[in-house]
Amino acid sequence: MSKAGALDLASGVGGKIEKDSVLSAVEKYEKYHVYYGGEDEERKTNYTDMVNKYYDLVTSFYEFGWGESFHFAHRWNGESLRESIKRHEHFLALQLGLKPGHKVLDVGCGIGGPLREISRFSLTSVTGLNNNEYQITRGKELNRIAGVDKTCNFVKVIWEKDLAVDSPVPWYLPLDKNHFSLSSFRLTAVGRFVTRNLVRTLEFVGLAPKGSQRVQSFLEKAAEGLVDGGRKEIFTPMYFFLVRKPVANDQ
Repeated sequence: MSKAGALDLASGVGGKIEKDSVLSAVEKYEKYHVYYGGEDEERKTNYTDMVNKYYDLVTSFYEFGWGESFHFAHRWNGESLRESIKRHEHFLALQLGLKPGHKVLDVGCGIGGPLREISRFSLTSVTGLNNNEYQITRGKELNRIAGVDKTCNFVKVIWEKDLAVDSPVPWYLPLDKNHFSLSSFRLTAVGRFVTRNLVRTLEFVGLAPKGSQRVQSFLEKAAEGLVDGGRKEIFTPMYFFLVRKPVANDQ
């Protein structure tokens, strides 16, 4: 899969972290997570440190086991993972209509496997954006080895603010069973209690098929997950793209 061998793996573990500090970095990273007693607020406050520790620690493992391109692709029978990844990168270049001399941006580029492959395939210049210093350093070294250091480069970026537009009322509020509203009564704790017993009764008398109450139960579980995810800002309710069909040459 990768040209990186065991020595590359061993020397790369920890990334920019001093070798005698790797163990303490591992312990600090683990403590960010609930499994090891971590708290949500500490993770949110120190998200940059948490993310960079992760990539400093795991990147050499990624490269050793996965290769230089940190993504998957659909595969044909008899096709290796590496072959499928390269084919997908060529597919992307073709779909983008890249021509020699074009300038391309790769956002979230890892150590640059895809940008190097696309640059060589399409004879373009590619700039990769990344927020991890070690991955950028490693990517530059791999660019030099591949002979594309004149056409491929990296820029370190730090995203400070989530640009998802906030609304005055949380989108998940109607699903929050602790919130009472007459306009969405059926979704409140009282409303769910009424619905639960109504469905139980309808199922008992045969007006609703057996299993209806269990459906209502797992829908409640799903709603609880949506509320928790919304509160913790794990996801937002919409991802909106405005696109248009390419204009024909004769228009």
